[in-house]
Amino acid sequence: MKKLCITFGLILIIVLTAILLQGSGEKTEYLRIHIRANSNAQMDQDIKYKVKDLVVTYLTPIIKNARTKNEAIDKIKNAESAVNGLIDRFLYENGFNYKSNIKVKKENFPTRVYDDLVLEAGTYDAVIINLGSGSGDNWWCVVYPPLCFTEGEVTYRSLIADFLSKLQGD
Repeated sequence: MKKLCITFGLILIIVLTAILLQGSGEKTEYLRIHIRANSNAQMDQDIKYKVKDLVVTYLTPIIKNARTKNEAIDKIKNAESAVNGLIDRFLYENGFNYKSNIKVKKENFPTRVYDDLVLEAGTYDAVIINLGSGSGDNWWCVVYPPLCFTEGEVTYRSLIADFLSKLQGD
């Protein structure tokens, strides 16, 4: 009976927390990434995709073990200087005379669709990488949970379900 009461109490707390967070207007469950091209000229758009491949390859092992969005943000912030240097060298080696800028910040975004995932319009934490002026079209994805930063299949676990399972002795 005691385990049942504890389980019920935890579920009630979770439901109430979800209801309260839903009305806050801030989307906290996702960390997005946007790589913004210098312009919409074809060569700037082409290099944007090459930079995307470079960034994803570099950051994947750094953030693959992040258990929370905040941990992923911390790992990316710690790598900002290295990522900036990597991109700038790549741009220079490919004949581009502009540099990059990387920041993790909150930004407002319109509704976006990623395969079966719909990210509603709102404020999200995002890794913003501007190439040059950053005024061209962008490539975007979700860093956390890792939708574009994976080395294979992604298996999602519920920490709440894991906790409740341990309480019930399963």
